[in-house]
Amino acid sequence: MPVFQLTADLVFPPPSLARHDGLLAIGGDLSERRLLLAYRMGIFPWYSEGEPILWWSPHPRLVLFPEEFHVPRRLGRVIRKGLFRVSVDSAFDEVIECCATVRQPGRESTWITPEMMRAYRKLHRSGYAHSVESWQGENLVGGIYGVSLGRCFFGESMFSLVSNASKVALAALVNLMKEWNFSFLDCQVKTAHMVRLGAREIPRRRFLQLLDKALQSETRRGFWATSCAHDHASPKVEALA
Repeated sequence: MPVFQLTADLVFPPPSLARHDGLLAIGGDLSERRLLLAYRMGIFPWYSEGEPILWWSPHPRLVLFPEEFHVPRRLGRVIRKGLFRVSVDSAFDEVIECCATVRQPGRESTWITPEMMRAYRKLHRSGYAHSVESWQGENLVGGIYGVSLGRCFFGESMFSLVSNASKVALAALVNLMKEWNFSFLDCQVKTAHMVRLGAREIPRRRFLQLLDKALQSETRRGFWATSCAHDHASPKVEALA
């Protein structure tokens, strides 16, 4: 399959035309309108600094269904002990900064470029991008961020400065998704870490079907910290079976 060159027009080729490795298109921009269109079509940007913007729609797609989230025994003990305080949309800028700068084992560089950070911070201010944070005292020690549309959460990245901090944030996010009847968390591509927590691969066609159905619901746009207070839902974590 060819890789499509995007123009200034707000349009993407069908995801089914992606290359075998998931690469679909190159170029364009990271404007809010283009990013939201991409997510609605099952497409996301992923590239390194110095490269043009690359757009992907992988097959298969890694997805975490909230009811299939698995809490390992050790994480369950951490949750029960209440070792972390969890918040929602309280430190989005700091979370994405940490995701860009905290190096994970085997990762030498980041794909979260300054241009990406600016774009997702704008999405956060517009009420589409959200973060869940783990704290110890006043110190931010872990978190996850992503984009929410309809009943979908598109996970982008997570970080941890203390063992299990990001997993606790993820568990809190899953609890909110269950409370609000979300359909799935998009994990994009397979990682052993997410598979151990219950994520599984599904065909692109099935992913797009689920996405289309989930997007028929209204988006929970706005700062979720306010929504949690309004709905009497808390970003707590529970030791799920």
